[in-house]
Amino acid sequence: MISYEEALSIVLEQSQPLGEETHRLNDLLGGVLARPVLAPHDLPLFNNSAVDGFGVRISDIASATSDEPVRLKNIGTIQAGDAPSLKLAAGSTVKVLTGAQVPDGVEAIVMQEFTATENGHVAVQSSARAGENIRWRSEEFKREDTVLPANIRVTPPVVGLLASLGCASAAIFRRPKVAVVVTGNELVQPGEPLPPGHIYESNSHSLMAALRALGCDPVAVHHAADSLEAVFETMRRALEEADILITTGGVSVGEFDWVKDAAERLEIQSHFWKVAIKPGKPVFFGTRDFARGGTCDSERGRQLVFGLPGNPVAVLLTFYLFVKPALKKMQGLAPMPAFMPKARLLSDLRKKPGRLDFVRARLGQDGEGLTVNPANRQGSHMLGGLAVADCLIPFGREESLMSEGSWTEIIPLDWSAM
Repeated sequence: MISYEEALSIVLEQSQPLGEETHRLNDLLGGVLARPVLAPHDLPLFNNSAVDGFGVRISDIASATSDEPVRLKNIGTIQAGDAPSLKLAAGSTVKVLTGAQVPDGVEAIVMQEFTATENGHVAVQSSARAGENIRWRSEEFKREDTVLPANIRVTPPVVGLLASLGCASAAIFRRPKVAVVVTGNELVQPGEPLPPGHIYESNSHSLMAALRALGCDPVAVHHAADSLEAVFETMRRALEEADILITTGGVSVGEFDWVKDAAERLEIQSHFWKVAIKPGKPVFFGTRDFARGGTCDSERGRQLVFGLPGNPVAVLLTFYLFVKPALKKMQGLAPMPAFMPKARLLSDLRKKPGRLDFVRARLGQDGEGLTVNPANRQGSHMLGGLAVADCLIPFGREESLMSEGSWTEIIPLDWSAM
C-alpha cells in the first residue's frame, strides 16, 4: 500500500496534455491556452484620453488656479471614433471625450470638472503634468510582445484581452472526455421506487456535477451489473469514447468486485491499487494506450483509468485528490503546490495510525485567526459531512491524536477551481 504522495506522483507522471483545438472567442472560457498570444498591434493603438476633459499645452496653463483660471479658445470636440487632423496651437484647447484620439500638440488632458465653458472659451482652473490623463500608444503592449503565455486558463479577463487585440479565436488544449461507469446491483435511480435492500445511486450524479464544475466534457454514464462480463463489456464500451474512465465501486476485495479483473482483460496497465488514505484506500489507477485496442484514434495517446471506491464520500474525495490533478495536467495546467493555510483546531481528533486521514471540516475565524471545526459526520458513506465542508484537515499517517487548540494545515475545498 503506497502513500498518497507516491500515488499522486504516479498519476501526474502518467497524465500528459492533450492536443490543441482552435475555438472562437466565446467558446474559450475555461480552456487553457496551448500557445503564447502575441500582440498583433500596439495596445493602445493610439494616444487617447482617459477622461472627459480638455486637451491643453502645459505652458498655457502653468499658472492656472481656481482663483485665477486661464482662458483658452475652444476649437472643437473630439469623440471616440473620430480621427482628428487638427494640431493644437498655443492659447487654444479642444474638448476630448473618454477614449477619443488625442490630436497632435496636446500635452495633457485637464478633467472637465476643473474647467468652465463661457462664450467659446474655456476657463482652466488647474495646472497639469505632462501626459496627465493620456493613455499613450503601446504603453501596455508593443506589436509582437507576448501578451499571454501558454498554459494559463482562459478567464473572463483573458477573453476581454483577446477581444481587445482583435483576436476572434485562439488555440486551447483539448478538454478531456470523461466517461463514468457505476457498478452495483443494489442501485436505483433517484425518483424511482426503492425495493427492499436497495439504495439510491448518487455517485454518478456527484461525479458529473464535479466534472461540470471544472468545465470538463463528460461523455456519458454507464451502469454495470455485478458480474465480470457486464463490468468488462461496459468498461470496454466506455473506453471507446473517453480519455479518462472513472469507475465507482467494485475495486475492493469482495466476491463481486470485478473492476480490477476487467481492467486486466482490457490490457489496462495497473500502476497502483490501494493507497494509505482514509477514506478511499481501495483506489485503483491504470493506463491504456489507445493503440492497444478499441476503436479510438491511436494518435490521442494514453487513456487514464481511475477505479474509485463505492462509498459516496470516498468517491468524491478520491476524485478531488487524484482525478482533478490529472484533469489539470491533461489540459496544460502545471501542477501547483496546494495552498495550505493554518487554522486552530476546535476539537480533539483521534484515529488509528497507518493511514493519512482527510477529515472534512468547516473554516471559521476569531480574534486569533482562522479556526477549523471537524464536521460531525465523518463516515465514508456519510455525504452530510462533506456537503457542508469547505476544507479538509490532513491527519498525518502515523499520528493518532490532534489536540483541540493545536494549529493544523488545511486544504481548502473548491470544487469549481482548476
